[in-house]
Parts: sequence; C-alpha cells; structure tokens
Amino acid sequence: MPTSRYLSAALLTLATFVAAPAFAAAPADPCPTWMPDNGNGTYTNPLFYDEFSDPDLIRVGDDFYLAGTTMHAMPSLVILHSRDLVNWRFLSYAAEKLDLGPEYRLEEGKDAYGQGIWAPCIRYHQGTFYVFSNVNRKGLLVFTSKNPAGPWQQRLITPGIHDLSVLFDDDGRIYAISGYGEVHLVEFKPDLSGFIEGSERVIIPRGSAMGEGHHFYKIGGRYYIISADYAPTGRMQCARADRVDGPYETVVISARETMGTQRGWWCNNVGQRAPIPGYGATFDIHKPGDNEFGAAPLHQGGIVDLPNGDWWGLSMMDFKSVGRTTFLSPVTWTDGWPYFGLPGNLGRSPRTWVKPAVAATVAPTATYQRSDDFSGAKLLPVWQWNHVPVSAKWSLAEKPGALRLHTLPADHFLGARNTLTQRVIGPESTATVVLDGSALQPGDIAGLGLLNMPCGWIGLARTTGGLVLRCYNQLANETLDQPLASARVHLRATGNYDDDLARFSYSTDGVGFTPVGTALRLPYQLKTFQGTRYALFAFNAAGREGGHAEFDDFRVDEPFADRSQNLPLGKTISLTNLANGSVVWGNPNGMLHSARAGSPEAQSPAARFRVLDRGQGRVALEAMDGSGFVTVVGLGLSGDVRLCKQETAGSLFQWQDMLRGQCMLLSLQNHRYVGVDPLTGEPYSAESPGARPDRKDGAVFTWAQAGNP
Repeated sequence: MPTSRYLSAALLTLATFVAAPAFAAAPADPCPTWMPDNGNGTYTNPLFYDEFSDPDLIRVGDDFYLAGTTMHAMPSLVILHSRDLVNWRFLSYAAEKLDLGPEYRLEEGKDAYGQGIWAPCIRYHQGTFYVFSNVNRKGLLVFTSKNPAGPWQQRLITPGIHDLSVLFDDDGRIYAISGYGEVHLVEFKPDLSGFIEGSERVIIPRGSAMGEGHHFYKIGGRYYIISADYAPTGRMQCARADRVDGPYETVVISARETMGTQRGWWCNNVGQRAPIPGYGATFDIHKPGDNEFGAAPLHQGGIVDLPNGDWWGLSMMDFKSVGRTTFLSPVTWTDGWPYFGLPGNLGRSPRTWVKPAVAATVAPTATYQRSDDFSGAKLLPVWQWNHVPVSAKWSLAEKPGALRLHTLPADHFLGARNTLTQRVIGPESTATVVLDGSALQPGDIAGLGLLNMPCGWIGLARTTGGLVLRCYNQLANETLDQPLASARVHLRATGNYDDDLARFSYSTDGVGFTPVGTALRLPYQLKTFQGTRYALFAFNAAGREGGHAEFDDFRVDEPFADRSQNLPLGKTISLTNLANGSVVWGNPNGMLHSARAGSPEAQSPAARFRVLDRGQGRVALEAMDGSGFVTVVGLGLSGDVRLCKQETAGSLFQWQDMLRGQCMLLSLQNHRYVGVDPLTGEPYSAESPGARPDRKDGAVFTWAQAGNP
C-alpha cells in the first residue's frame, strides 16, 4: 500500500499541540441536524448537507484537518478537525476578516461577491500548519500557525496563482502547481516570501485532459497530481511522474458519479463580473437536462492515508441550490493509481459505506450548532457576515439574548451591510426567527432573507403610514405589503432544495404561520458562487442611518436529519423499481424478476422480503414465500441474482440510503448494484456501476413496509 512521505512523517514529529478547549463540544443544538455518521459503523454522503466547496485535507498523526472555500463571507477560510474523516467539528477561521478594499466592504458601489478565498491548500511541515489561498486580483495569501485552532498569521505574495497546491519536497524545496488545462510548476523561496524568479514552467501541456483545482502529493517516491476536468463533464484526473518536472502520464480516477442527483436550476446571466442585480432585474433561469454536460459529478478533491495504510478521498459535487457539497470515498490503489471507489467498480463511489478504520471511537457529531438564541458572548461559528461588517453597528450586548442590527443605508437587500448569514441545509429545511421591529425608523427594512441571485425575503418595513409586513421576491419582481399591528413577528423561510424552491410565511404567535407571496425559485449562479444562505438583515432604503432591529430565537428544522428509520431492519418490505414502476419478485425458477404493479405476482409472498440485519448497515433479503435469500451468483459479465436456500457471502448487500424512501443494494460480492434493464425488465443482475442522475437506470428502488406475517 502506498505511503505518503509528507503526510506520514508527521507521525514522528507531532507533539500534542492542540489545547483541549480547541476541540470542546459546542452547546447542544435544540434541533437535530444532518450528520453523516449512521451510528452503526457506516456513513452516508454527503458529509455536510450544506455547502463546503473545494475541500483540501491532511492528516497529522491521528488527526485530520480540512480547509474549504469561503469567498466573500466573513470570518473567512474555515478549518475543520476530525478523528475519523466522517465526523467533523469546527476548529477555526484563519482570517477573522479579509478587508482588501472597498469591494470587500460593499462600499463605493463595489462588491466582492464570489471573490476572496478560493480553493485553499492546507499543509503541515516541520511543526507548522500552512494554508495557501489565492485572492482574485489581490495576490496569494499564506496563513501560518503552530496550532490549527489559531491564531493564524498571514502574508500576501504577489502575483498570485489560481487554485494552487503546494508540496514540501524531501530535499527541502517547496513547489506549487496551478493552472487550468496545462499545469504550471513554480518554486517558492525557502522562507515563503515569494517565488523564485524564473522557476515557473509548464510540466503538463494543454490537451492532457488535466483540469484545475489541483492536489499535489509525493507518494512512494512518485509525484501525483489530482485535478478536476470539466470537459466534456465533471470527472477527476490523476497524473504521475518519477520526477517533479515529468514526464507525466494521466488516467481518469473518478467519473460519472452523481450519487443519483440531477443538476439543479441554473441562472445564465448573473456571472462573476456582473453587477449586483437590483429591483426589476431579469434572470435567465433554466433547468438543465438530466445528463447535460457540466460539473455535476464528483470533482475537485484530494486523498489522504490512514495510519493503517488505507486511503480515502474527498471531493465535491454540485447539489443544486444548496451549493457544492463534500463527499467521502474509499480509494483503491490499482497499478499504482489511486482510484476513487471499490474493487470491481473503480471510479464510482458508494453513497453509504463503512467508516474508515481508525483507532479513535467517534460518536456521531454535528459540525455546527445551527440554531441560535443569541445568548452567548460571541456569535456561533456557523454564522458568517456577507462581506466585512461594520463592527460598531451590530451587537449581542446591547440587549442580552438578542442580536441587534443597526440599519445602514443601502439601495437593496443584496447591497446591505451587516447582513448575517449561514448556509441553508438540505434536502429540506426551515429557518424561523423572531424579529422585534419596534425601534425601526422611516425607511428601515429588516427581516429574514434567502441570499441568492435572485433573492427573496420577508420582514418589517417602517413606512410613512406605519409598520408593515413586507415580502419580496426578486425573480417575480413582487413586493407585497400588509399592515401589521404588532412590531414583534415570527418570520419563516422554508426550502425544498431538491426542487430549488422556497416559500416565506409569518406568525404573530409563533404557532400558526401564514404563507406570503409566490414561491421563490433558487438557481445556482456564478455571481455569489455559493449556495443559498439564510440571512438576517437590516438596512435603510432612504439613504441614511436609521434605527435598529432585534433578532431572537433563530431556529433551523431539518425533517431529514433523523434517518434512523431509513434502514428497515427486521421489517418486511416490497421493492418497486423507480425506472419502470415494476415490483421485484422471485419467480418459481429462483430468479429475481419484475412484476407488473397490481398483478398477482406483485402481491404474492414472493414479492415480499424480510430485511435481516448483518451489521454495519449490511443486510440480507429473505423472500417471504420460503424460496430463499436474494443472492448474487457468478461474477462473469453479469452477476446473476437468484434466490438461494442457503445464505452465502453473495447474499450480503450494503444498503444505500437515497432518502425519500429510495434505496440501492450494493453487492459485497462485486461492489456493483442490483438492477434491471428498465426496458425489458428481465432479469435482475448485479452489474450496475451506480445510479444515473435521474435514478431511472434500473438500480434505484422505492421501498415500502409490507407488514410482518
């Protein structure tokens, strides 16, 4: 098994440098939230059901550290910590704020949406942690710390290089690679004060199928580069060479893995250099086809070794208006290449799999506490400001137990300063907050928004006629006002991020909520270059500073957070194929076949299966007509699926939780999925590499409890 010099050498040099409080547990969240750990020795992707893009990770001893893109959000450049690669906890932000000009403060009509921290590279070398990140049009920021919990020091190097990865080589030289299409190598000065003049050269020419978002390693004496290639569709490439200058050979190590997720709605006309869309803006929004080219499959990630020699990979995938999410994949080394996936199914990754084999025993852990009553002395780390805030214009102390936002002049919600945000979480979630608008002055507007482009919000506005409840939908160019007797109101935003739709509602008593306005379509777009965010805001539309708003009891509810019943152990179920609506049944010849829904076969005991618990999320399926166990036999061109009287190794399946009552059955015999030709419906076999984006390839089922006899 290959070993990483630069990762594993840390085992010899690492001291226990992280103080215990750095890893102290967050206060208990009153609302359950998505956690990938299933509590039975397995995990289910994504690791976070909210945006964590451009992941880069390292191992130092028995600890793993992860850094990701934060762009214009402040504090910036998040660092997470884990002991098992599945359960991650917030550790620090490398930059409390990134104030690099008026655009970072939403001043002078400028903005930094989608800019700032991009694709950081995290490294550990000789007792120091490093994070490198290019800031567009500003240069390369290098953050250093002896303790990953901070504090972090930073220095700016110009010119910057885009989407870089850094390698501290055995001979003491420090290299960085970057570029799209062709890969550039440049050498740092030993003190990291800049680049050695004349050291830049192309090591992989254009046309080699390498992409961007590189990850650079030296493993077993060889140099490896993992990149994201977006042509013709998202996939991951790997290049390797015996010398840092090459020549490099390349292979595809992950392709077509969408986890059965279609691309979401897309906004074509709001790009990175576009102005902030204001009132009356038009949006070119469409829904791509199920298999349209684009960066939907797993892409842009890196790999890490475990102390026992196993390897794992992290990558990201576009998850509709939630944004780009992070996925954990087992890595299989074959012929000296690190393929994402399992033997027999290289390049594809399971959605549910056994946790990494580490020494630590880690209980299911949430990365963040999302709900907040604002009773703490500081904001919870899940919160980030939209651009650099004005520190004197917000407070947790002026009214203990409430967040106070003073209104500052702005033309539009998207240009309002001191907007406090956190990422929406999928696949569905609801955010509710209590707003006290009694201190709002004429022209003031405050409320709960969904920060996207187009955006939408619900809140209170102080008009010349008094206080009104106002709901705004930018896509529909709709502003709805209605009188409100009370200045204290409960505001709610409910999103179905599988459908890319959200709705607003309000309540005066916190019990009964009244919907307001039309549904808001939430696309992905490249202006913010982020998924949708919940936003607490207050601004003055009359061009002056006004009063203030107070927010309390912010709560996030997630109906899919509890997945404990998604694996029907001990239950008798029926399986319906999502591709053609047929029911799975065992025919008298002992084959697994398709039966027309409502037919006698579909209603017979041969179409009912008891789910038997075999540990670690693995199951056996026993036909209720007594014909035997669903078993994969023969591993030639097709892994036939039969009913066998005796349970064998071929009877074991890793249950794949696809949510919403859907599942796949991953055979532990060949690491492929049980499926059927959706056109012919005959016969079942275990040869599917994984689900298509529309889930109608014949390998995805809906399951329903059929009742125990």
